[in-house]
Amino acid sequence: MASSTTNSPQLPLSKIALLNLGFRPFFLGAAIFAIISIAIWMGVYAFQLPLQIEGISIFQWHAHEMIYGFAVAVIAGFLLTAVKNWTGIQTLHGSGLLGLFTLWAAARILFLFGTRFIVLAAILDILFMLGLIAAVVYPVVKVKQWKQMGIMAKLALLAAGNSCFYLGAAGFIEDGVYFGIYSGLYLIIGLVLTMGRRLIPFFVEVGVGYPVKLFNSQWLDLSSLVLFLAFFIVEVFIGNQQIAALLSVGLFVITSIRLTGWHTAGIWKRPLLWSLFTAFLFIDMGFLLMALHPFFNLSKLLAIHAFSFGGIGVATLSMMARVSLGHTGRDVKSPSIAVTVALAVLIVGSIFRVGLPLIAANHYLIWILASQVLWIAAFLIFVIIYSPMLVKPRIDGQFG
Repeated sequence: MASSTTNSPQLPLSKIALLNLGFRPFFLGAAIFAIISIAIWMGVYAFQLPLQIEGISIFQWHAHEMIYGFAVAVIAGFLLTAVKNWTGIQTLHGSGLLGLFTLWAAARILFLFGTRFIVLAAILDILFMLGLIAAVVYPVVKVKQWKQMGIMAKLALLAAGNSCFYLGAAGFIEDGVYFGIYSGLYLIIGLVLTMGRRLIPFFVEVGVGYPVKLFNSQWLDLSSLVLFLAFFIVEVFIGNQQIAALLSVGLFVITSIRLTGWHTAGIWKRPLLWSLFTAFLFIDMGFLLMALHPFFNLSKLLAIHAFSFGGIGVATLSMMARVSLGHTGRDVKSPSIAVTVALAVLIVGSIFRVGLPLIAANHYLIWILASQVLWIAAFLIFVIIYSPMLVKPRIDGQFG
């Protein structure tokens, strides 16, 4: 599809506003999928709903779809929107965007049936990721914004991780399923950390309503990058839990310092600020739990869900809410009360999934079920509130 600059007066409105910009179909699709996928997972995990799974476990099926299904869809919507802002070049819209979204949605639908159609799902899923990479890399390269290539590289590595998962499931790569799932998880955490470093201080400084200068430092940025890269390699490919735990200590300290420097009392009056801050708190908790689990016999799944449910889940819902408001011409400082409720519900769900099992492990199944219900409720609220603004044109008449 031909590209044009964002200020081009010749750029026509799509007949379907849902296809004007990437955040629209992918945020709506991700939210709906978040509901359906967890509802099915609840049935499989707690109520023994039959699901045909071969070559992988039901837990790996669930993990793959939350990482490469839900989270990657949010990333796709965010990047297709952000790259337009970064480069001034119109990203996919209209039929091109519909084609890309269809690849993602078809792969998700096929994988909801377990592994019965995994070969076709794999083909569509990889085509989707390759198409996404092409769609966001082209404008970045065209305007030579080389500073964005680190994010583009993480996207390429996500595609490689997803390919590794499918090849592992087919028996071509030993431990490929494990490598695919955990590399995907930590690459997304890496993206959240990178984008959080860029966006959270800026959002806070312009959003609290009073002058504030937050603390950041180059040595924190460099230390976080080096330690996280080492953690990623050790945790995913070497598997030395003791070394990974020590690296996690360093990441916990760095993230704690960073959060302290980003804090100001005004964030607690703005739901789209305290939610992002809380998401980083859960990621920080994930590093702490990763540091403790080999020495105190804690379940590693608690750390994984601090990263995924509390970190990625809360961060994605918050960013989906913020981007959707801003790019439909609405005020990001005044979200509806329902948005606050949805974010609070998801945070409570994260506490049920990560915190309460630490306190009362004998009620583990109850905590899991409660967290799943709260996850579904949070994203259902998002769908109800945001679907009208995602499918209708911007209220200011602009394209997007």
